[in-house]
Amino acid sequence: MPSPQPGVLAPVNAHAYFLTLTVPGHAARAELIEAIQDVQPAAQALAARAKTSRLVCTLGIGSGLWNRLSPANRPAGLRPFRAVEVEGRVAPATGGDLFVQIVSGRHDLNFELATRLAQRLRTLAALTEEIHGFRYLDSRDFTGFIDGTENPRGKARAAAALIGVEDQPFAGGSYIAVQRYVHNLDAWRRLSDREQEQIIGRTKRSSVELPKARKPATAHISRVVIERDGEELQILRQSYPWGSTCEAGLYFVAYTKSLHVFDSMLARMMGVVGDGLHDRLLEFTRPVTGATFFAPSLQMLNALWRTSRSHSREGSGAES
Repeated sequence: MPSPQPGVLAPVNAHAYFLTLTVPGHAARAELIEAIQDVQPAAQALAARAKTSRLVCTLGIGSGLWNRLSPANRPAGLRPFRAVEVEGRVAPATGGDLFVQIVSGRHDLNFELATRLAQRLRTLAALTEEIHGFRYLDSRDFTGFIDGTENPRGKARAAAALIGVEDQPFAGGSYIAVQRYVHNLDAWRRLSDREQEQIIGRTKRSSVELPKARKPATAHISRVVIERDGEELQILRQSYPWGSTCEAGLYFVAYTKSLHVFDSMLARMMGVVGDGLHDRLLEFTRPVTGATFFAPSLQMLNALWRTSRSHSREGSGAES
């Protein structure tokens, strides 16, 4: 199988940096692909200077931009984020053309790489969001509960995140779903630990799933853990807390071989599957962004660059 970008399967680290960019229609295709091609070498060069930090980077390309870069060769499942609105609950689609996730043990290194990439892309793309995520306490969300307990482990991580034979030309790639959540922590902290556990579906201290008899159908775990044909549908979460003393929440990032899995989880959370239920956690947090991207394999990134160079040469020949 082609090699995924180093950040796709990387474990959660101490710090993360997230960039979302929009590319105007007049941006030169060849120059843009060359800038995209520079992302991984820049990350690898910085990582080599501080190996113990385990710096890795992932680049995702949005549906609209992919059409402009490689219209004849498209991942089967790539499409824009699908907004959901029901009974006052809203999961907006805010979009984006490029997404960069940088993860390491040092915020300064993440910032350094983010700055270099932003400078490299500044004549080609506009930065629309820049977020610093970080590990909080012992990998907990600001709600006080451990985040990512349901994440697959070992070989199951690749099985959940990476495209395989089902779309062979894009094998080793991964779809990315991104949402930034803002928590109402004042309201959340007024609840007792027992009430919070009923909303999450796990114990707060040890993150043990509540017994079925004690776990409400509206608990977060009840809504996002989905089984089909006896197997649990899985995504690889790489989410991080973000924020300040004024506003804080969770930056949700999911890597998946199929966006249908994410769609199913979000639909059950929002309450649009016809059972009259929704995830009660949404009474204390709300998504303010929503976007989907495709993270090509390293080989596919190189193929995009070669295609662009060939296209440019052909265009020059036709004009002369």
